[in-house]
Amino acid sequence: MIKFIAAALWICAVTLGAVFYSFQEAGERGVGEPPKPMLGGLDYVKTDIISVPLIRDAKIDGYFLTKLVYTVEPDQIKKLSIPATALITDQVYSYLYSNPQIDFTKKDTIDLDAFRKTIRDTVNARVGVELVHDVLIDQVNFLSKDEIRDNAIRRRKNAGETAQAMTKPFQPEH
Repeated sequence: MIKFIAAALWICAVTLGAVFYSFQEAGERGVGEPPKPMLGGLDYVKTDIISVPLIRDAKIDGYFLTKLVYTVEPDQIKKLSIPATALITDQVYSYLYSNPQIDFTKKDTIDLDAFRKTIRDTVNARVGVELVHDVLIDQVNFLSKDEIRDNAIRRRKNAGETAQAMTKPFQPEH
């Protein structure tokens, strides 16, 4: 019985010594590497859907729709006097209206990397500090005027069919 107690005390002492030694070694080297930019320290903020009418020859050609996610430093965004989403939305409008050569009917004229970089750089230049670290695209679409008209006609047609179905008297099947 005494041998069993002595062995248990010996195991406890060795375990305690090993834990103490490992904490000592970890403390000298540091806890680990600093977090990578995409792994911590930044807030991810989503915008609502931004809808920009695209005008050509004094007519609305269609609508550019996008939903963005941008990474910001939490301390910097708290210092802003206007909402960051308003800045982002303004820069999306400015980018699209200052680049009339972009034709959304042709996919080869759309450079999403340039779009993201320009939004990030212009917001940071406007604020005067590195506020936005990265702009990510959550959604991007272009709806032509014809597509919008077709969708509206389809909705009206479906609404009419639904209304007719609701006004018919109920007749149980036998």
